[in-house]
Amino acid sequence: MNIIFLGPPGAGKGTQSKRLEERYGLVQISTGDMLRAEVARGSDVGNQAKSLMDSGRLVPDELIIAMLKSRIEQPDCAKGFILDGFPRTTGQAEALDTMLTADKKKIDVVLFLDVDEDILADRISGRFTCAKCGATYNEVSNPPKQEGVCDACGSHEFKRRADDKRETVVERLKEYRKLTAPILPFYEKTGRLHKINGMLSTAEVTAQIEAVMAGQ
Repeated sequence: MNIIFLGPPGAGKGTQSKRLEERYGLVQISTGDMLRAEVARGSDVGNQAKSLMDSGRLVPDELIIAMLKSRIEQPDCAKGFILDGFPRTTGQAEALDTMLTADKKKIDVVLFLDVDEDILADRISGRFTCAKCGATYNEVSNPPKQEGVCDACGSHEFKRRADDKRETVVERLKEYRKLTAPILPFYEKTGRLHKINGMLSTAEVTAQIEAVMAGQ
């Protein structure tokens, strides 16, 4: 089973992807992580990508597709994969389909976590973590049991990501919408797109995804 997971930052893709990995033996592939790994191991495409990045240029779609092809041919992807962060444009979606078809593979399901962006902005801007153990919290939905004290390790020190400020989050969401909106019809017309209500509880979102998977 090969899956594309679409959804804005903070929508819960990471949590749901982890559950899919564990339940179905899939591998989550982040194109950013993949790119860094290829550069680190000095592969041909990694070296090409490094040269481009070092000179301040964008890595072209065909190089990303080549790296993705190499990655999904690894043994750990035998049962399938979950793509997170790719494709971002219709051109990338078309190139991905072409590459997979040539390898006698396909994208089976596209999961789109649909969220209310105003509520999501509030949710993200309320996030913070324990500076000592990394436990995650949210001012509204998941505060520590005792204010100012980490449930996991008892630390009193917490931190927030600089890009979790509300105004920054709003801009990130706008950018995501601009990039993602055009590719939704591409997958919808082939019957692969499934909209998931991402505003429900984690368990309820998981139940919706399981219903989609059961129908495949």
